[in-house]
Amino acid sequence: MTQAVTVRRDGDTFQARLFWRHAARLLDPESPIIKVGFEQGPKSFDDIWVEYDPSKSAQDQYGEPLRRKHIQCKWHVCPDSYGYVHLVDPEFINANARSLLQRAREAQVGYAPDGVGVRFELLTNWRLDRADPLREMIGNRSGAVRLDRLYGSLTDKSRAGSVRKAWREHLAIDEDELRILARTLAFGEANDSLDGLRDDLDILFAYVGLRRVPCNQSAFPYDDLVFQWMAQGRLEFDRASLHAICNREGLIGQGEGRPRVYGVKSFEHSMDHLEERCLRVLDLVPAFDERYIRSETDWADTLYPALKTFLLSAAKGEPRLRLAIDAHVTLAFAAGSVLNMKSGRIVELEQRTTGRQVWSAEDAPADPSWPTLSAAVVETGSGGSDLAVAISLAHDVDDDVLRYLQRAQPAVGRLLSLRTTGAIGATSVVCGCHAFELAEAATRLVREKRGFDPAATLHLFVAAPNSFTFFLGQRQPVIGRVTLYEFDFEGGRDRSYAPALMLPTTVSSRACGTQLRRT
Repeated sequence: MTQAVTVRRDGDTFQARLFWRHAARLLDPESPIIKVGFEQGPKSFDDIWVEYDPSKSAQDQYGEPLRRKHIQCKWHVCPDSYGYVHLVDPEFINANARSLLQRAREAQVGYAPDGVGVRFELLTNWRLDRADPLREMIGNRSGAVRLDRLYGSLTDKSRAGSVRKAWREHLAIDEDELRILARTLAFGEANDSLDGLRDDLDILFAYVGLRRVPCNQSAFPYDDLVFQWMAQGRLEFDRASLHAICNREGLIGQGEGRPRVYGVKSFEHSMDHLEERCLRVLDLVPAFDERYIRSETDWADTLYPALKTFLLSAAKGEPRLRLAIDAHVTLAFAAGSVLNMKSGRIVELEQRTTGRQVWSAEDAPADPSWPTLSAAVVETGSGGSDLAVAISLAHDVDDDVLRYLQRAQPAVGRLLSLRTTGAIGATSVVCGCHAFELAEAATRLVREKRGFDPAATLHLFVAAPNSFTFFLGQRQPVIGRVTLYEFDFEGGRDRSYAPALMLPTTVSSRACGTQLRRT
């Protein structure tokens, strides 16, 4: 009984904290969110709904403004996975008769008959099974179903066809009706723990001026408050009504000194859209198909000039700058090269590790017990004069880099392997100060091994937190000419590396007429 009560309460806490993640943004006048609802809407997608200002909202996976999102929250006490067949099983949502997919179909017919502008999202701490066909059809940017993958084959005997057949027959609908339904479906993974969600809310509350709850206090009144409001029949909020009720509850703080956050994104985080909390966002997502750049020349001709212009504008008059970089490693390094050590700016970075934290070079006292870097040089066998550097902090990349160099880069004769003296992984870098120190150590080791040939190019392969990569990019003028590489982590192409951006760079004349979307 005690375990059942705990699980139920944790599920309520999960839903409440996700509600506040959206509702608190109503108090930001720049947010595209204009209404938020709780326990209201189509059955099985009524936990939370969010309505957006179409002129400010993010676009859906096909470039149409996303007007409304209905979210079904599903919390599990133990980690597990699910697949496409679970969506046709009523037991998956603890129901007796109607499956989640049947309820999604009813919601789509009632709220989005043409399949445009509305999204129905299952948000759970379970993951889509890696071996399940549905996982291949979910876009990394939005979490939405990609119709080109769902309909990437003609017969029902293929992996995609098995999904279509199971869903079509379960719902007793035809292919055209299934296509409209699938366009509205999305699947999100809530990777943060309940404590991680609370940490995120603490940052958000500071920004919008809601009263913060010290982390050493066990009680978090926001969890229960939304259910109290529900009992009073308060299920829907706009900016004015939420401010009024929060003020009446004594939740409105001063909001003094709240950070001005500037966002850069080349991919979309499924649970945290930068437009909803950043003062301005440089949206480079249209230049990519998932994680793959559409045109290799865009790195130098379009993306870097846009990034440089955006960051220099953001830094003007801001001695202390906070950045949220949801972007490729190349862009994190390039951002550092723009706001380099001579820029005179103190830069804070929102770092996603096991949660979201704010890192800076001065966020903690230096600790001599922190892991540092070890260095080893490997001959590639080509006899080339260039040096490559493989940095393994988040993943061990040495073998992948060496295979790529031997296959595709004969100009590289030596590989400098830099790796943490601690365990490689998501927590290998402790904080911003540690990342800053590691970037300093990496720069020193690179300069020692590189020599002083001005014609030689440094080939850089990084698997590390973006904060480290940014701090390393700040030292690009000292490191010299460098080419950055991106790895095919998703395995959609050759699961190897491809050259991205060379710095310093020159911009071709055709870039002058290219514009990227800023919000």
